[in-house]
Amino acid sequence: MADVTGEKIKIELETFDITCDDDAVLDKMLEQCLCHRIKGEDIVNEWVAFSTTKGLLKLTVNSLETFEHEVLNKKQKNKGSSKSSKFNNTRDVHSIQELIKAEEEEENLLDSYSTPSKAGSQKRTLTTPEQPQSKRTAARLPSPGLLLSPASFSPCPTPSQKYSIRGARGEVVATFGAVQGPRWSGKGQTTVQVDLLEGQEDSLTRSYKYMFQRLRDVRDVLTEKIEGLGEELRTHFNIEEFSPASLPVQDTVTVLGQVCCDSNGKLNAQSVLLEASQEHGARQVPVDLSELKDYSLFPGQVVVMEGINTSGSRFVASKLYEGVPLPFYSTPESTKEMNEALEPVMVMVACGPYTPSDSLAYDPLIDLINIINKDRPDVCILLGPFVDSKHEQIEKGQVTETFETIFSRCVDSIVDGTRGTGCKLVFIPSQRDVHHHYIYPQPPFTLPDLKKDDVQRVTLAPDPCTLLIGGVTLGLTSTDILFHMGAEEISSATGSDRFSRIMKHMLTQRSFYPLYPPAEEVNMDYERFQQYGLLPLTPDILIVPSEMRYFIKDVIGCACVNPGRLTKGQVGGTYGRFLIQQNPVYEEGRRVSPCIAGQVVKI
Repeated sequence: MADVTGEKIKIELETFDITCDDDAVLDKMLEQCLCHRIKGEDIVNEWVAFSTTKGLLKLTVNSLETFEHEVLNKKQKNKGSSKSSKFNNTRDVHSIQELIKAEEEEENLLDSYSTPSKAGSQKRTLTTPEQPQSKRTAARLPSPGLLLSPASFSPCPTPSQKYSIRGARGEVVATFGAVQGPRWSGKGQTTVQVDLLEGQEDSLTRSYKYMFQRLRDVRDVLTEKIEGLGEELRTHFNIEEFSPASLPVQDTVTVLGQVCCDSNGKLNAQSVLLEASQEHGARQVPVDLSELKDYSLFPGQVVVMEGINTSGSRFVASKLYEGVPLPFYSTPESTKEMNEALEPVMVMVACGPYTPSDSLAYDPLIDLINIINKDRPDVCILLGPFVDSKHEQIEKGQVTETFETIFSRCVDSIVDGTRGTGCKLVFIPSQRDVHHHYIYPQPPFTLPDLKKDDVQRVTLAPDPCTLLIGGVTLGLTSTDILFHMGAEEISSATGSDRFSRIMKHMLTQRSFYPLYPPAEEVNMDYERFQQYGLLPLTPDILIVPSEMRYFIKDVIGCACVNPGRLTKGQVGGTYGRFLIQQNPVYEEGRRVSPCIAGQVVKI
């Protein structure tokens, strides 16, 4: 359930006199709510029952994993059969239109056997006050509603009551950089350039054929990833050579491999395997982590370990080498002076869904357009989903227009509604966009009906992508890598939070999606991923929208941001805004972040 929050879960726990101040425990319960699609009050009730049967079990992350395995997973299996039968009985808009067409053909057939005076030979239906148009015929005509009206998007445009009465509108919930001083209004600088970092030729700019990849091609991509990162680590740490992890030795050796799990379950400290590259035999060896004090591992992570394997059957790790990030973008000398002369650029970022979960009325999108007109950002980046495949009314096909038409109306509303601001617009798709290609990496949207005057103002980017805005690089992906990796990562690191560790993994593994195997909802094309899914450099700002809690953090010099989603269930969510300026100055030998200030704000 998207409207569940950690605060709500905490309040429900306090109802049973259970105090919980550990954010990791609340995040774990929130994660379980989202994974198993249950409400906050329900998961607390289930936990209290489970805890009572176990003799008042203490609420910890480990006990929650046991709870998930013994209670939640079994409940989800039982729901499966009933849910499938429920959806099979639902008709979508296409099946309804087919029924209408079949009925019309039957009527035409009967008319052909009747007398001309009764049947009438007119193909066009005449409508008069005495003979009004039938409801069935009217249902097939496009809605005459205004472009910005919620009625133009949905057959049931009832606004969400919870969204309309939401509180704390415009409240700043997270900050970064200069807290005092910056004015959060753009200049409408039409000279601001928005480009794909690698140019049109080397970026994913059009759709491609997918759903056919050979296992050996996937193996080759993974092998090249292990060997490429391994060579970078070997050079950086001055390692002479890597030894096969499965070879019995009495001395300490250094090995290279990819972390994987010994089963289909969740990774834990006892189930870690190290899979070597093809050069070192490609064998999987169990890893003993007991001698490592600090570690953070996830499936698919390329690591270099130091340790011993006396028997050849188990590698005892004693040291784990940290990954090395790519360098930052260096501005060409010819453009440095030009960028320094410019005012700071205001960038706004929002991620869908743009409707509450209980209505297809696009009120949050209209509110966002009003904010753009008020604050006049120089660049506005909008990530999908625009037509959310997880929305209940979309799942059941309770719409009278095609998904493409609904999306087209959304884009037209945004482009037309912000034309007077001079704001540059960037549209990035999501795998949850029901009308678009369900593949990762995902090609950009196509807008064939875009007006000539708006072509220069609108940028259509793929997922993932790296943008260059006024000499500052922004890495973006609409896929919820935070949620996916958060569910798989194991750690014994002290003094670091999970979000910072995940962001650091993305930067040091040099990938927008370093998890392998990917989450079930991610349809990965590995050959295209090797071309377009890897980080070309360490971005100045890395934007990863997620169902998890919003944040802005500095991670090894990169400003990492989760702006949240514009709606959270039936209530309003958050969006992000930044002031950026190319700044090549180094203070005390340290690089100054081009992100002058950043905020996450409630809609």
